Amino acid sequence: MSTAGFTKGEDGTGPVTADGMMPLWAVSLGWELRRGRQVVLNGQIRDRWWFEDRPASFRELVAGVLEARGADVVGWWDPVAGLTFPLPGHAERFTRLEANRPRTATRNESRGTPTDNRQQDGRGTPTDNRQQDGPRSRRATERDRDRSSLLSPRAAGPPRAFDDVVATVHRLAASPDAATAFVFQDVDHHLPPGQPESSAGYLRLRAAMTDAVTPRSALSGRPPHARNAVLCAVGDVGRLPGWFHLEDPRIATLHIGPPDPSERRLWLTWLRGDFNGAPDAARHDIEALVGATDGMSGWDIDALARTSWLRDAPLQKPDKLLELHRLNVSVDPWTQLDRETVARAADVLGARVVGQSKAVDAVAAALQAAFVGVDFGGSGTARPRGAFFFVGPTGVGKTELAKAVAELMFGDQSAYARFDMSEYQQEHAAERLAGAPPGYIGHEQGGELTRRVQERPFSVLLFDEIEKAHPRVLDKFLQILEDGRLTDGRGQTAYFSQCLIIFTSNTGAEAVQGLLSEGDSEGGEEVPYSALEAHFTRAVEEKFRAIGRPEIYGRLKPGVVVFDMLRREHIVKIADRLLGQLTESVRERHQAELVPDTDSLHPWITGRMSDPEHQAYGGRQIRNELERLRAAVVAHFLAHRPAPGSRIRLGTATDGTPWVRTEEGNR
Repeated sequence: MSTAGFTKGEDGTGPVTADGMMPLWAVSLGWELRRGRQVVLNGQIRDRWWFEDRPASFRELVAGVLEARGADVVGWWDPVAGLTFPLPGHAERFTRLEANRPRTATRNESRGTPTDNRQQDGRGTPTDNRQQDGPRSRRATERDRDRSSLLSPRAAGPPRAFDDVVATVHRLAASPDAATAFVFQDVDHHLPPGQPESSAGYLRLRAAMTDAVTPRSALSGRPPHARNAVLCAVGDVGRLPGWFHLEDPRIATLHIGPPDPSERRLWLTWLRGDFNGAPDAARHDIEALVGATDGMSGWDIDALARTSWLRDAPLQKPDKLLELHRLNVSVDPWTQLDRETVARAADVLGARVVGQSKAVDAVAAALQAAFVGVDFGGSGTARPRGAFFFVGPTGVGKTELAKAVAELMFGDQSAYARFDMSEYQQEHAAERLAGAPPGYIGHEQGGELTRRVQERPFSVLLFDEIEKAHPRVLDKFLQILEDGRLTDGRGQTAYFSQCLIIFTSNTGAEAVQGLLSEGDSEGGEEVPYSALEAHFTRAVEEKFRAIGRPEIYGRLKPGVVVFDMLRREHIVKIADRLLGQLTESVRERHQAELVPDTDSLHPWITGRMSDPEHQAYGGRQIRNELERLRAAVVAHFLAHRPAPGSRIRLGTATDGTPWVRTEEGNR
C-alpha cells in the first residue's frame, strides 16, 4: 500500500486504521493537501511518530508526506536554524530554482530594446535619454534595479531571516513552474502577539499560503499537490491570532493528539523486544499495556520500555510498570509507614478527632489497606488509594480528620490540600480544576487540582462542601474516581493512584437543630447515632438525585461516613483541648502559668452547649463560647501586667461571668 492511497479498502472507502505507513493525523494531512487547503498543524509536534515502518521525528514524517504528495522541494523554517531542507537533494533543487528564476524586466526590455538608458534616434543611432526623461526616470530605473537585486539568488545560501524566507516562499508557491512545499515551525514564538510587526508578519505568511497555485508537473513523476503547500506547525494554536487561520476557508487546522489505541499497539509491537520480560509476554499482556498507556506520547512509550529495566518491572505487570514510570520516585510513602503506627492508626486519629469513632475506624481501615497493598485487579488504571464522603453536622471534625491523616502518613500537614467547593459554583469553574482549553486565558498555567497532584502525587485531597459545586465540576470527580486520572488543558495527565480523596458535605445539617429539639421534648434523651446516620444518608442521596448526578453518589456510597453530633462527654474534652492551647500561648508569650478552674468551667460549658441551637454548630460553637474567656485573660494582662512566673487562674462565676485573678504569693 502506498502512502498516496492509505485507506482500509482498496476502493478508498471504509474506516482508516493505523498501520506501519504513518499515523492517522498524517493521513488527514495528505487529504487536506489533496483538497487544496493549507494546514496549520498544532499539538504534539515534538513527539516521535513513524513513517514507512520506521520511527521518525515529526519533521521527518511531515517532509516525507509532502514529498510523497509530489513536492520537488521541501523546505523547513524555524526561528533557530532558519530555512533548511530535511530531505537529501532538496537544497540543491532549491538553489537551481532560485538561480533559474526569471529576472524582472524593464519597460524597454519588454519591447526587446537595450536597457542601458539609451534610445535610438530615427536613424537607429543610440542616444542618451537622460535629458529626455530627467531625474524621475532615473529614480524609477534605480528602483527597478534595486528590486531586481533583492530577488536575486544569494551566494551565501538560502535566506535565514523570516521576512526574506516568506518573500521567497511566496514567490515560489505562486509560480506553477515547480512543485514546492514549505513548513514554518514555531512561528508563534517568532511573532509574539500584540506586536505591530507580528501582525504584518502573519499577513505576509497568510498571503504566501493563500496565493499558492497548482504546479504544472513534478520532477519525480508523482502527481503534485492540488496547490503548492505552505504549512504552519505550532504547539498551541491558541497562540496564533484567530484571524490568521479562521478567516480563510482555504486554511484548515489539524490537531495532533497522543497516539490512539491502534497506534499505541503498533508502538508496543515494535518495542516489544525492548521490554523486561518480553520473551515470556503473551498477546494479552500487550493488549493490557495498550489500555494502560492511554494518553501517553510516543516518546513516553519508548521511555516506558527503559523504565521496565531500570525499575525491574516486567511487561506482564502493567499496573506496577505504569506506576513506577509516572511517579518516578524510589520511595513510596505508603510502604514507608511504620507498621505499628498503621496498626494503631485508629488510636492516633481518635486522639486528634474527638467523638467520631466510626469515621476514624473507616479511615484507619483504608490506610491499613493502602499499606498492605492488597486490592482488586485493574486494567492498568489505578483508582485513588481511598475515597471518602464525610457528611454530618457542622463543626464536628471532618476537616480536622483530613489534616490528621496527612500528618500521620507524611509527617506534616503540607501533604494536605483543601479545595473549597463554594468557589466552584459556576459552570466555567471546572476549568480551574483541570485548566482552560487551548486558546483561552490561563491555558499555560494548567489546573489547580492537576498541577497540585503532578507536583505532589502523594497527597490527601479535601473537597469541602462538595454539594455547592457545579454539576460540570462533579463530572471531573466522576472521572477521577473511575479512572484515577485527569488530563488538563495542556494535555498533561495527573494520576490520583497515590492520593487519598475526601469529600465533605453539610447536606442535611440544617435539620439537625430540629432533631435535637425533638429529642429534648421527648424527655431530654439525646438523638441516637442511628437516627442521625439514616437522616444524613437519605439527605445526601436525595441531593445527588436532585442535581442529576446519582452515579457520583453510587461511586461514593461505599465510602460515605456519617459524623456523629458532639455528645456531652465530648464537649468537655474539646473544651479542655482549646483551653490547653490558650495556656500554651500565655506560657510562650508571657512566661506565666494559666490554670483553668475546671470545677467551674466544665459545668458552664456543658450548660451552654446543651442548648439545641448551640449544639447544632458543634466544636465551632465551643470555641465561640470560650472566646469570652480569652477576652477576659487579655483584659487581665492589660490591667495588671502579671510578672513572668506568675500563676493565673481562670474560671466562671455562677451566672457565667468569666473571672481571672493572679494567685497570692506569685506576684
